[in-house]
Amino acid sequence: MSEIATAGQLRLSYLRWALVTVPAIVLIGSLSGLLSNSGYGNRWFDALDLPPITPEGWVFATVWPILYICLGLSLAMVLHARGAKGRGFALLLFFVQLVANFAWSPLFFGAHQVTTALYLIIFILMVTIATAFAFAPIRKAAAWLLVPYMAWLCFAAILNFQIDQRNPDAETLVPHAASTQI
Repeated sequence: MSEIATAGQLRLSYLRWALVTVPAIVLIGSLSGLLSNSGYGNRWFDALDLPPITPEGWVFATVWPILYICLGLSLAMVLHARGAKGRGFALLLFFVQLVANFAWSPLFFGAHQVTTALYLIIFILMVTIATAFAFAPIRKAAAWLLVPYMAWLCFAAILNFQIDQRNPDAETLVPHAASTQI
């Protein structure tokens, strides 16, 4: 027996990683949006002057879980690539953009910080591009799985920018949930 692991064992190892990473990212991302009361139905968001490119609520509810699944699969591929050169740095980049991603909804929908959220989404996009370049030598498929996410981040940045431009008083439009008085 000259092999360390069979092809089947390697696939099973990747599957185990994916069974952890995909649900974890979908769950944390969903909780981030839920706890910050993101999307339609949020009094503050509903009061904004939204640009015509703003999608219906079902689009966000469909796109984000798909993107989170892609992120989870991408992460599982790189986690599975033990011993790959640059893996540690690539994972660091991935987790930096992921934490920033999870912080965007509370910043935008919870704190009503539209301009700061725009800077954050640009940061997320830049770090995600760097992550894709770091993932590519390790697993090309992991890098390609980040492409739909980067495309959505570009759209989201444009949307965030337009909302910022159309709502210069966004911070004071509706009181934050934490500042609502009884």
